[in-house]
Amino acid sequence: MQRRVYEAAFGGDPCLDEEIVAGAESGPPRMRWLSAVLNGARGRYARAAVVLGDLVRDTDPVVSSLAASTHAAHRRQLGGHAAARRWDARALARIVAGYGTGDAVAPDGTDRCGVTAHAALLDARLGLAADALALGRGREARVLLAGAEAAASHPGTGWRSRVRCRWVRAELELATGRPAAACAPAERAAELSREHGAVRHAVKSDIVLASARTAAARGDPGCTAHAGELAERAADTAESYGLLSLLWPAALVAAECRAADAADCRDVACRAADAAEHGDVACRAADAAKHRHTVLSTLHRVLRQTDPEGRECAIASPWVPVTGDAR
Repeated sequence: MQRRVYEAAFGGDPCLDEEIVAGAESGPPRMRWLSAVLNGARGRYARAAVVLGDLVRDTDPVVSSLAASTHAAHRRQLGGHAAARRWDARALARIVAGYGTGDAVAPDGTDRCGVTAHAALLDARLGLAADALALGRGREARVLLAGAEAAASHPGTGWRSRVRCRWVRAELELATGRPAAACAPAERAAELSREHGAVRHAVKSDIVLASARTAAARGDPGCTAHAGELAERAADTAESYGLLSLLWPAALVAAECRAADAADCRDVACRAADAAEHGDVACRAADAAKHRHTVLSTLHRVLRQTDPEGRECAIASPWVPVTGDAR
């Protein structure tokens, strides 16, 4: 059963019968953590929070730390970076307290599900780096990410940590105005995810990559169109597997790509006075509107399954386009 839950959370089969998910929620601690990861991926944050709230008090420092990091990730997905920072700090403190100094935690690679001290240490460090970046602490984010990348350079580091390092690296480059530099780590994250058959991580990697390519290709209709197609495929995959936590960000990036593509095509059409080009502009604008509708409808579904603190994070966040009726 644990293998099936792992494959749903981190592998190539994110779909899982509700009976199995419910069984995992009442299983041993590591199984319960996997169930919370899976429920979070599906946008069921309230359900995940119940399990994680128990696991953060577990006597096993690895389980406790991973639970705190996962809770932080769920807050971050709802735009609650300040709340996430507190949980990530707790995760780091827990794993360091359980294993001495953080730098002494070496890769062990003994647990296929990634429930290891090294994975917990990296999750906490990368979470703190992502939080710092979103909160405008760029220098702090660089220092934290550099430490995580150094720790992840050990041969025994799991694929999941290596993928996450590249996500944060790409996001850091984007945030500091270097979109071209963001493309390579995002591409490598996508490659690693597919090498390990990780559907959810591949979707997230494609979202990051589409954002990077769009930002790097302003003014080039062909490049922004390709980025839009990548984001649309990510959204389609997320929808087909019920990954609501990724569906709305993918649709949001797709909308931004198509809007940028429409603007680029409009410039070309104005210069060329080409009726066909003007038609392309209209199609791309319509696509952007369709994707924005997906964003709002998906967020509405997600927030109905979110705990009160998570809802407050989303409502207060400038990153999450919550409509009035969702408040």
